[in-house]
Amino acid sequence: MTAPPATDALARIRYPVLWNRLIAIVEEQARGLIKTAFSETVSEAGDLSAGVFDTQGRMVAQAVTGTPGHVNSMAEAVGHFLKKFPVSGMRPGDHFITNDPWLSSGHLHDVTVVSPAFHRGEAVALFACTCHQVDIGGLGQGPDGRSIYEEGLFIPVMRLAREGGFNEDLLEIVRANVRQPDAVEGDVRSYATCNGLGERRLAAMLDEYGDVRFDDLAGFVVERSRQAMRDAIRALPDGTYRNAMTLDGYDRPVTLNAALTIDGERIAVDFDGSSPASPYGINLVMNYTLAYTAFGVRAAVAPEIPNNAGSLAPVEVRAPVGSILNVEKPRPVCARHIIGQFLPDAVLGCLAKVPGLEVPAEGAACLWGIQMRGGPEIGAAPGVNDDGDAAPFDLLTFNSGGSGARPAVDGLSATAFPSGVRALPAEAVEARAPVVVWRKELRPDSGGAGRQRGGLGQTVEVGTRDGAPFALFAMYDRVENPPRGRDGGADGAPGVVSTASGAVLRPKGKQILGAGDRVRLDLPGGGGHGDPSERTIEAIVEDVAEGYVSAGAARTLYGVEVDGAGKVRR
Repeated sequence: MTAPPATDALARIRYPVLWNRLIAIVEEQARGLIKTAFSETVSEAGDLSAGVFDTQGRMVAQAVTGTPGHVNSMAEAVGHFLKKFPVSGMRPGDHFITNDPWLSSGHLHDVTVVSPAFHRGEAVALFACTCHQVDIGGLGQGPDGRSIYEEGLFIPVMRLAREGGFNEDLLEIVRANVRQPDAVEGDVRSYATCNGLGERRLAAMLDEYGDVRFDDLAGFVVERSRQAMRDAIRALPDGTYRNAMTLDGYDRPVTLNAALTIDGERIAVDFDGSSPASPYGINLVMNYTLAYTAFGVRAAVAPEIPNNAGSLAPVEVRAPVGSILNVEKPRPVCARHIIGQFLPDAVLGCLAKVPGLEVPAEGAACLWGIQMRGGPEIGAAPGVNDDGDAAPFDLLTFNSGGSGARPAVDGLSATAFPSGVRALPAEAVEARAPVVVWRKELRPDSGGAGRQRGGLGQTVEVGTRDGAPFALFAMYDRVENPPRGRDGGADGAPGVVSTASGAVLRPKGKQILGAGDRVRLDLPGGGGHGDPSERTIEAIVEDVAEGYVSAGAARTLYGVEVDGAGKVRR
């Protein structure tokens, strides 16, 4: 790595400017993906990652748009591509692909494409993206599979295109294994397109700054980020801090045990003592465990430092092989996010014990996506009456509960933390599939009471447009174990999974809803922070006026009477 000379004032200014230029390039890469992708999980929800890497496979810059699970696992994935396809053998127009969970993003529904970037005939960088596919064949996304072989089409690291010509044999195999062949093929082609956009923008930048080599710039970015992260860690007191969480699991509760050690310039997180692997698809591969654990550490310790190979390097993560956080093939992993998205809360629970750090209360964390399937495939299910004429569809729409209250600010309502995935607008959902979103509203009294109130969950109700039966692939947690408050704050409300007719559904697994029925989800609220008796009267009155807290809950939880005119008696 050649850093800019200390005596060269222009170079010292130029490198940070180009660093920001790289962020703009990868953000345009992500926006290009959103504009060209066929799946609404990408085009509407931003369930993706995009980034630029040096020729050693180190992530230099990532798009702001995207999820930590995709971004940080992609940071590990590119190195696996280079082991099979060295940069020296790559040519302009080449693209490479995989959805191997153990090498990329943790389940078959995430597809990663890596593409070399050339400038003046030389391979100078790599662009990569990882995106979620609604359908990749198999049973469909859910925790029901008992092995990876039931969960969909497995694509090893291989060529997607050679010098601009797509691997049509691979695309034919993909089309033959999925329920929406046009959409899936269109998505895969869009991934290569967005990487190509990044290559063109990088080449234009290097042309503009003719004396700048990308490897030198990458070395500067990675080393500067590494040192900044080390400095942030060094400012914390050394020690080992522990936290344990209990989650609902599938057939039995799941325990996450975390021991976080601050040791000089590094932080190590060890999940020894966590639950063993599940027979169902809620397991994690190490890549995904690393991704969300590192995010939790960085979000609390150094959120302002750009996320790249340098800032990730001082965070070490260990999980026992065979535990639910580090399984080996062929364990099922399809619904790995159910457990994985709680890892930041597990880490924050450790960091809450570090003197000088303040962190939020626990939140809903895990996305409550509505994964629905309709059509003749459902009508053939035992005990379901259907004439087989219902239109086939696969739909995934994301919904989020409340985030935990922060030390000085209320939690965010119906907001995806830690994933950052956006909810699909009801209009987009209804345009993509023959369904109706009958209800989507905030859930009063679901945020945990506290000096700062937890964010509210929401109530969502969806059914088919013609009342035809459909399958629900349930992937929900926080039904038995609600988000915990912090520093005296109350727990958030637990989630509820039911039908509009009142029948209680299982929070995990494929279930068939009969003709005319709808699924209803009451999402969890975030935990409160601080003693509820310290919440200001003004905040309580505003909560009641906005409908966030009912008058009865204000009286019970805060000891405050608020009448219809907004008058208060405490």
